[in-house]
Amino acid sequence: MPDLLLELFSEEIPARMQRKAAEDLKKLVTDALVERGLTYEGAKAFATPRRLALTIAGLPVRGRDVREERKGPRVGAPDAAVQGFLKATGLASLNQATIVSDPKKGDSYVAVIEKPGQETVAAIAEIVPAVIRSFPWPKSMRWGKASAESGSLRWVRPLHSILCTFGAETEDPEVVPFEVDGIKSGNVTYGHRFHAPGPITVKRFDDYVPSLERAKVVLDADRRKEIILADARNLAFAAGLELVEDEGLLEEVAGLVEWPVVLMGDFEERFLDIPGEAIRATIRANQKCFVLRDPATGELANRFIPVSNLMASDGGLAITAGNGRVVRARLSDAAYFWQTDRGPLPDLDTLKESAEKLGLDLAKPLDQRMAKLDKLGVVFHAKLGTQGERVQRIAALAKELAPIVGADPALAERTARLAKADLPTEMVGEFPELQGLMGRKYAELQGETASVAAAIEEHYKPLGPSDRVPTDPVSVAVALADKLDTLVGFWAIDEKPTGSKDPYALRRAALGVIRLILENGVRLELIPLLTKHGDRFSGHDSINSAFELVQFIAERLKVQLRDQGARFDLVDAVLETGVRREAMLPGMSNSRDLVLIVQRLNALGRFLDTEDGRNLLAGYRRAANILKAEEKKDGEGAFAEAPKLELIADAGLIEEKGLAVALAQATPKAEAAIAAEDYEGAMAALAELRPAVDAFFDKVTVNDPDPALRANRLKLLNQLREATRAVADFGRIAG
Repeated sequence: MPDLLLELFSEEIPARMQRKAAEDLKKLVTDALVERGLTYEGAKAFATPRRLALTIAGLPVRGRDVREERKGPRVGAPDAAVQGFLKATGLASLNQATIVSDPKKGDSYVAVIEKPGQETVAAIAEIVPAVIRSFPWPKSMRWGKASAESGSLRWVRPLHSILCTFGAETEDPEVVPFEVDGIKSGNVTYGHRFHAPGPITVKRFDDYVPSLERAKVVLDADRRKEIILADARNLAFAAGLELVEDEGLLEEVAGLVEWPVVLMGDFEERFLDIPGEAIRATIRANQKCFVLRDPATGELANRFIPVSNLMASDGGLAITAGNGRVVRARLSDAAYFWQTDRGPLPDLDTLKESAEKLGLDLAKPLDQRMAKLDKLGVVFHAKLGTQGERVQRIAALAKELAPIVGADPALAERTARLAKADLPTEMVGEFPELQGLMGRKYAELQGETASVAAAIEEHYKPLGPSDRVPTDPVSVAVALADKLDTLVGFWAIDEKPTGSKDPYALRRAALGVIRLILENGVRLELIPLLTKHGDRFSGHDSINSAFELVQFIAERLKVQLRDQGARFDLVDAVLETGVRREAMLPGMSNSRDLVLIVQRLNALGRFLDTEDGRNLLAGYRRAANILKAEEKKDGEGAFAEAPKLELIADAGLIEEKGLAVALAQATPKAEAAIAAEDYEGAMAALAELRPAVDAFFDKVTVNDPDPALRANRLKLLNQLREATRAVADFGRIAG
């Protein structure tokens, strides 16, 4: 079957846009083809700095013929209905319609519409120009004389040529004829900007790729990445060094070159006094170069790897020399920042008030920077105050959390007071991605304890689902305080995520809280804590905000547990949707202890995998269904009282008495096990109910003609329902 080859050749396409643009091109073209009934066997898109390319294999020569019967108005209908039918179906008159009889509805007009399948070449000639004109570039431009005209073509950079061929492998493909703003489609592409800039005539994808290779263009971005990585590793190994791999940088560099040539440069060893992370950030940000390290020590080497887009006649000496000059200049700046940040600030006298307020030592450089941050009144959020005010809140909360997570309260408070101190440093001002890390470096230099220094860096973690979770107690306390303060604050000002919008990354903060708690086994009742912290924000109901926030965290927990493979119904059964108001009182409820929720979920899952669990669930459902029906008659709560034992005894049914005895024995066992956080024991206690429940439903008539017996038996079933609710809401369990 025929294949399609499409290439859009332009000026430089920004590296960050290339992957998405290639996928957009594939989706837009293939979706349009399928809408016309033109299915295909496979499609693949590519991008280089100067071209988007698409190949679609196995297209038919033309689409399928379509025959459609469209029913119209009844015979004798008003003229308006008839005219609407003719217009919708394209018929010239009713003579072109057929009449179909229906015994009930009478005679109606039917239009038989037959459409021959569209030629694929014609469909492509319609689709591609439309895709080009409406292409979803994040940023685009007009150019040339036509740019002054309304509706002229917009593209990411000036579009120079369009290659579009279609044909079978055994035939010479034809050029699909169309034109976009004066650019006519053809069968010509162009090679490397410097090595082979001339035109290249191609037929189909099979000769397109090798033709480009001969013209020094590697079409596939993944192959360019493989070439860069392999050559960089080899160069590093030859120098006795090791490449510091960087997937993000590798992706970016592969989008900057069509013919990657990997080189090696160097810089003076004196710059290695700068922290390695700062060296790497400098070289990465300014020159898009990789750095190397000594495999024996793990320390950075004074070498770097640039990737060129051409094969220079001097072997790349001039290119590496040029890169080296820029690298040295930028490292000189970094060395200045590093030295400046470690020295005293010139305006210490103006910082005394801030230092006293925050408990800072102005003899220490990092403390000075925190005092300066407070003195400057740098705003965290217009409605949530300054960074200095936020640090005070985080410090207070970290001190409260410290005993709960096993941290020294004084160290947690000290860490929180310094956690944001690197924000006004020269180094972080130049490289924001180093915040936290530079704080750790400066803390170590001024003699802070290892836990405090590490926690200054780690308090931002985890930043995402794959990021490491801190385990040091001081880090855990401050990381939790930082994220909880953010959440409580934005809830206090009613700035919550809506739909897909989450400008303050509050979902990520909530997931960070969940991971910190679960992966460190932190036993924390959230509602009392959040209510107390909410009181630090004025002008809102801290209790209601705490309940809403805990509900939000619960929803994030559901998402995480489901992503980890937990059954959604069991998650709902354990993590009840409503937050009880009494849970805000210390000691009243541990229903919001996330560690216990997960333990209970796991125990419930194992229990329901047993025969006892499945049968008890079936018995619960039968009891719940009966109660639901009877409560509609008698009112909700009509059977909430304990059953009368004398009525059970008078009835003389062994099975009824057996269930009452089993409930009397199993319920306190289950409650005691839950109080002891022994969920396996609670499930085992419930399992003891199974024989009695089976026997009861087999022998006892619940809706007895005697109203007293009926009510008493329904009260017994209500006891069964309440016994299971002590573990989970069995009514939410599916299956």
